[in-house]
Amino acid sequence: MSPSPALPTSSAARRRRPAWLSPRVLRTEALAGLVVALALIPEAVSFSIIAGVDPRVGLFASFTMAVTIALTGGRPAMISAATGAIALVVAPLAREHGVEYLFAAVVLGGLLQILLGALGVARLMRFLPRSVMVGFVNALAILIFLAQLPYLTDVPWAVYPLFAGGLAVLVLLPRLTKAVPAPLVAIVTLTTLTVAAGMAVPTVGDEGRMPDSLPVLGIPAVPLSLETLVIIAPYALALALVGLMESLMTAKLVDDLTDTHSDKTRESWGQGVANIVTGFFGGMGGCAMIGQTMINVKSGARTRASTFLAGVFLLVLVVALGNIVALIPMAALVAVMVMVAVATFDWHSVHPATLRRMPVSETVVMLSTVGVTVATHNLAIGVGVGVLVAMVAFARRVAHLVTVDGVLDPDGTTKVYRVTGQLFFASSNDLVFQFDYAHDPGTVVIDLSDAHIWDASTVAALDAITTRYEARGTEVTITGMNTDSHQRHTALAGTLAGGH
Repeated sequence: MSPSPALPTSSAARRRRPAWLSPRVLRTEALAGLVVALALIPEAVSFSIIAGVDPRVGLFASFTMAVTIALTGGRPAMISAATGAIALVVAPLAREHGVEYLFAAVVLGGLLQILLGALGVARLMRFLPRSVMVGFVNALAILIFLAQLPYLTDVPWAVYPLFAGGLAVLVLLPRLTKAVPAPLVAIVTLTTLTVAAGMAVPTVGDEGRMPDSLPVLGIPAVPLSLETLVIIAPYALALALVGLMESLMTAKLVDDLTDTHSDKTRESWGQGVANIVTGFFGGMGGCAMIGQTMINVKSGARTRASTFLAGVFLLVLVVALGNIVALIPMAALVAVMVMVAVATFDWHSVHPATLRRMPVSETVVMLSTVGVTVATHNLAIGVGVGVLVAMVAFARRVAHLVTVDGVLDPDGTTKVYRVTGQLFFASSNDLVFQFDYAHDPGTVVIDLSDAHIWDASTVAALDAITTRYEARGTEVTITGMNTDSHQRHTALAGTLAGGH
């Protein structure tokens, strides 16, 4: 009889056990998730108001997004919920056609995100310059801060000492101990104080009615027709693109903060699955949230447990403990979000020493991203403009790195032009003017050993140069092309009407 297999040692079993099963890790994840859940409540209510829907639509979306993405997403510890960017996208649809059309658009947007994920859209993140990423982070910090100002204007005087006290707890407590998240201590302390003292200050309950039941699964009540598809398709596409952009950029930010790698392709289709579930449960859709993600990560969370528990705690808080949650003073949550804004902003990027060392073009890209994002309150537009400015700056910079040096042979019968640099539409426009057609000898050699042909514009420029020389009876030979340049030149030379 063969011997029975050896039982795994306790150390091996521990290695296979998920990290979040550790009591210490689970405690950290649970406390972080609770703080995030508390911070999600006013945000979800506010975004519901922006979208023109009942607060419960935003709250349910935050629950379903967080719980689903915890299982399907590619970036552990990242928080997905109802967001302002998605609210802005779907607001016109809800206003003009009703909330059921909004739910249908969320489902379709999720399907498009799955398709985009399968097509590898996540790989496009490599084309985002660092300056755009820095601008994205700084703009988010500014928008988070600006979103808190309405809660600090035209409010009872007691709000200000509460807000200051919350900031004091958030700044000083971490210096004494990190056993308990400072945001949780600030929220509990200020809530207890306002209730005990009977202070009449704005509370979470003033932001909207808390739901008193669980979300219900259902199919959006819209006609299954081509007309419906035409109505919701533009909003669904915008939701898919904006949601993926914010989620992938936030995932990359968390990668950098935690010095870990995440699966961006999985995150892409995972966001799609989360939005589909959200649409069927009557939510407004969503994506990754930088503010709540920063709270989660700064609180020490590193696993999917915190994301899952944030969604569960949110639902429990607003359904079972809605009356207690409604008592939380907005000043406490505003203090938490202001500290998140301060921690999110990349202060090194605006330090005078950094600005002196940084190329002007890099600073312009960063400021363009920040300025447009803050002006439009739309991260997608800001990032798009930032990328466009970066492309123009790069094209201008590379265009000036092309040189043409001509050397006449000792016998005076041949002139060799050595072209150095990357040849594309921006750098090849002036190439035709770098040759001395009138005074060159009967034989000209254009050496491209140190150059690369990238596009048809360059081939057209070389055709124009050859045509000018041939018109004067000069023999032109192009040599030194690498394999890629030779293939492109061979395929297009002489076929581009008009020469240059």
